[in-house]
Amino acid sequence: MGHFFPFDGGEYLTTIGASWFISYAFYDHIDKNHIAWHNIKTWPSRKSTYCRTREYHHEWLEQILKMNNVNLNKNTLGLTAAEVKSMAAQLIKIV
Repeated sequence: MGHFFPFDGGEYLTTIGASWFISYAFYDHIDKNHIAWHNIKTWPSRKSTYCRTREYHHEWLEQILKMNNVNLNKNTLGLTAAEVKSMAAQLIKIV
């Protein structure tokens, strides 16, 4: 089995990506104009995983805030680690 995030539901977050999760959650809960998540061709399957894993979302937000910025900067959404963590900090208050 491949590497996955070592926390509850981490195997699911691995399949959708931490930055993609933050981008979609930000769209879902805060700003419908934020559509960076839509630039990924596999967004329909990622959205399906997002919807069926809601019980993990708060934990994921906490873990993403602790993640290494270098790794978060590797996303293909065009978001910086600082942007990802800023969105996560806003989301953690409401999710």
